[in-house]
Amino acid sequence: MKQPLFKGSATALITPFKDGKINFEAMKRIIDEQIEGGTAALVVCGTTGESATQTLEEHMETVDFCVKYAAGRICIIAGAGSNDTAAAVMLAQHAEHSGADGLLVVTPYYNKATQKGLIRHYNVIADSVNVPIILYNVPGRTGCGFTAATYKELSAHPNIIGVKEASGNFDLINETRAICDDDFYIWSGDDALTLPMMAMGAQGVISVLSNFLPRVMADICSHCFSNDFASARELNRKYLHLMNAMFCEVNPIPVKTAMNLLGYDAGELRLPLCEMDPKNLENLKAELVNVGLEIVG
Repeated sequence: MKQPLFKGSATALITPFKDGKINFEAMKRIIDEQIEGGTAALVVCGTTGESATQTLEEHMETVDFCVKYAAGRICIIAGAGSNDTAAAVMLAQHAEHSGADGLLVVTPYYNKATQKGLIRHYNVIADSVNVPIILYNVPGRTGCGFTAATYKELSAHPNIIGVKEASGNFDLINETRAICDDDFYIWSGDDALTLPMMAMGAQGVISVLSNFLPRVMADICSHCFSNDFASARELNRKYLHLMNAMFCEVNPIPVKTAMNLLGYDAGELRLPLCEMDPKNLENLKAELVNVGLEIVG
């Protein structure tokens, strides 16, 4: 039986930039605080890490750095998705060689692959490595998504262990749970849906909010695992509006802005991402203050 890479809250890690380069010193602080805050895994070079605007060299350097700096203290999952299957294979093999514990592989964006194409794409990637792979379903960003039948077929591969589900489609999640074996695991790809998805059997969340509130997301997951859904609901209620504020503009604009406001050296965004609209910025500040955080930046 395949095992989950992690249970609980994983953080979709930002990539701090400074003067156009990756700020690895700032990343050290973020990684250390994630470990101290109870985060179960770190996802590096994903959407929140602005992988779409990183060069291949930067992408590989970031994976190398995080694996080396974490030094076995926390599970490292490397983003290895591409709209080019050969490029995804290259990133996957590099991550395995670097010592990453697993891979997060988003659906091939822009191409709008058929289900047959998705099956072939992922089987080629999975055949090329010997580390666990989490699929990533986020059709709102990629233009294509999985069916439950495709999940079932891909779950037969020994290296494909589950999916980060960010479609918001509970019918899809229900059907997937109904037809797939128990060792095809599901993780929430949306902080605000963590609670209901864990009630349906999800193993936790790959979180944006946990970049600066790791303990909150870890505790929500822990309460759910303990069947203490009353405590999970209380935390969810307290932080729900802030969770939603993380997506008032396209991710990772709000989370990097929030971290800079809170005194982290998250640095700049890379074009075409840019600074927040002033109205959204004021709303974000208000939500940070509402949960008791202090704005210092």
